[in-house]
Parts: sequence; C-alpha cells; structure tokens
Amino acid sequence: MLVLSAFFSGSETALMTLNRYRLRHLVKLKHAGAIKAHRLLQRPDRLLGLILLGNQFANIFAASVTTVIAIRLYPEEESSIAIGAGILTIAMLIFSEVTPKTLAAIKPELLAFPAAWIYTGLLKVFYPIVGFVNLFVNLLLRLGGIDVKENGHDTQLSKDELKSIITEAESLMPVRYQKMLLGILDLESATVEDIMTPRNEIVGIDLEQPIESIVMQIKTSPHTQLAVYKKNIDRIVGFLHLRKVLMLINQDNFDKNTIMGLLSKPVFIPESTPVHTQMLNFKTEKSHIGLVVDEYGDVQGLVTLDDLLQEIVGELLTDDNTARKQSDGSYLVDANITVRELNRVTQWSLPTEGPKTLNGLIIEFMETIPELGTSIKLHGHPLEIIKRDENTVKLVKFLPKK
Repeated sequence: MLVLSAFFSGSETALMTLNRYRLRHLVKLKHAGAIKAHRLLQRPDRLLGLILLGNQFANIFAASVTTVIAIRLYPEEESSIAIGAGILTIAMLIFSEVTPKTLAAIKPELLAFPAAWIYTGLLKVFYPIVGFVNLFVNLLLRLGGIDVKENGHDTQLSKDELKSIITEAESLMPVRYQKMLLGILDLESATVEDIMTPRNEIVGIDLEQPIESIVMQIKTSPHTQLAVYKKNIDRIVGFLHLRKVLMLINQDNFDKNTIMGLLSKPVFIPESTPVHTQMLNFKTEKSHIGLVVDEYGDVQGLVTLDDLLQEIVGELLTDDNTARKQSDGSYLVDANITVRELNRVTQWSLPTEGPKTLNGLIIEFMETIPELGTSIKLHGHPLEIIKRDENTVKLVKFLPKK
C-alpha cells in the first residue's frame, strides 16, 4: 500500500507540473507517452478523480492493516493503535509523499509518461466510479462559477510572461537576439513618436540659403535623404535623395530649380501611428522616410524605415554608444536616448507612457532642469547629472544600486 500510495502521489505531481509547451512539442514529435499525458490533461477533473481514488484507497487500506497488526501484536496495550498510527504517518510521509513528490517535481517526465499509460487503462476500468464522483465535484464548482471544461490550465502566456521567459533564456541565445525578440514583442505598443528623430535634430536643406551653402551641405551630408523646406521644417516641400542629385551637382546649370525637380512628395505620419502599422505603410507607399505630425499638423519629428527596423534589431544596425556600461557597473547615458531603448539595454522598467526621452523623464520628475552635479533617484535608479546646456540635460551617470 505504501508503494501504491507513492505511485499515485508522485505521478499526480509529475503530471500536474509537466511543462505544457514542452508537452505540446513532444506531442508534435509523436512521443507516445506525451500523447497519452496530453489527452489525460485535457480533462484534469477526471485524472485527479482517478488518482485520488487510488491514493485514498491505498492510504485507508494501509491504515486499516496497521490498526489490525497493532491490535494483534499488543492486544492489551491501549496505546497500540496510536503508536501504529504514528509509525504509519512517518512511513507514509517519507516513502509515499515527500520522496516521490520531490522526485516528480525534479524529473516530471520520468514519472508522468509511464504513469500516463497506466492511468489511460485504469480510467476505462474505473470510469463509472470516477464519473459519479466528478458529477458532484463539477456541480460544486459550477456553483462557485467555475467551468471545468474551460481548461484553465491551458491559459496562454501573456506578453509580460513571455518577456520574462526570453529574458531568462540567457543560456539558450545571445543577448543581441534576446533584444531582437523583446523588440518584436514591444512593436504592438510602440508608436512612431517613441522612435522618431525629434524636430530640433532634423537635418534638412533650407531653400532660403545660398546655393553654394546648399551644395556644400549635399556633398558633406552623412544621410542618403534630406528634407527640403523653406525657412523652417513646417514649410517642407519634399525629400531629396542624394543619389539623384550627386550626378547633377557639378553641372554648370545646377540651381535650386534642379533640386525642386528631383524632390519626392513628403509623407506625413500621425504621431500615434503604431510602429508595425507604419512598416506596412512604408511598404505600400514604397517610401522609406516621413515626417511625424501632431493633432494640429505641426511637425514633431522625422522617422525612417531604418528607425523602424532598429526598433527590432537594435544594435545590429548601428554601433550605438548612447548607453555605455562602465567597469564599476554604472551606466554613462546620453540623455537624448529614448526611454524604451534604455529599458532594452539595461533591462529596467522605467515608465514609457509619458516623456519619450531620458531628458524628458528627468525634467518631468524634477519639474525643473537640474543643475550640473545634481543627484536624484529616478524611479528607483540613482543617477548624477554629468553634462547639461541651457534647456536640456545632455549626459547622466546611472550609479550601481547598493
């Protein structure tokens, strides 16, 4: 009876602690034991009813036998039954409960798959009894608002739970691939406003400037496309692809009219557009660049296809030094970095609902532009202001937590 009780107890723990996603994988690979276990777990009420029926029978039978033995060995001792019960309790605790359940928790597949074969047969034999018991059990659960047939054990992983799994999978994939997967999971919540180049950092051609200055800017520009506007970016007239203009720039008749003839129509993107939606829009419109506008139509920034891809692949596209980890565990961070990118690099959870950049987050937190050398604790992370100018924070140092 101790052995039977150990089997039922251990197999119960093993079957209930099986990794459901690994189990599905093994089912796809046609693993016979996994197939049996998966079928049993589709109706956990029946499986548990069968296991507990067998376990209760073994325990009660063992207790009855122990009582009979104690009375026969020591018929005149009034405490013989209590002594027998104490010995049985210790024996069952060690051999029938803790040991098999610990083994099952460590190696669930070792017990679960062979047990699944046995339970499949036993369920057919004892189904009338199990069904009768489950009839009352399911009725009680329904009174509590729980439907056994909903298979609550089969609940899908949430996005946050999936992120935790990816973050903890350090031994299975390089860190850069972890960041790529986390970036893909964040696409649903990210908007173009989160990743755009801010208005004050947009590099473009002002047609009000002399042609000589424009030519020099074209020759020295590190970008492949430039916004072309008159006086300010709100008066944009189009985008200029430098590959087209460089072939004409040395001609004698090259002037501003030549530039105007090479411009492509500007694309305007609402700031609330999701990143994944804009990727599809770029593909549909056969465009790689657009201006981000707010609800009033004012230009807030610029976004490119490279920016969208970098949201997924991150550092694979660029050698980004905006957040550099130091030897003492601290981080030297450019305050223009987006909060989302900083979270991705450091695995922190700074809020992303408000300001989009670290500079904005610090200013919102302090309600002023901090002085050089100021130390604060930003949402649990101590930092020091290393560099600033008149209206923005430029460089900060995040100190390691003690």
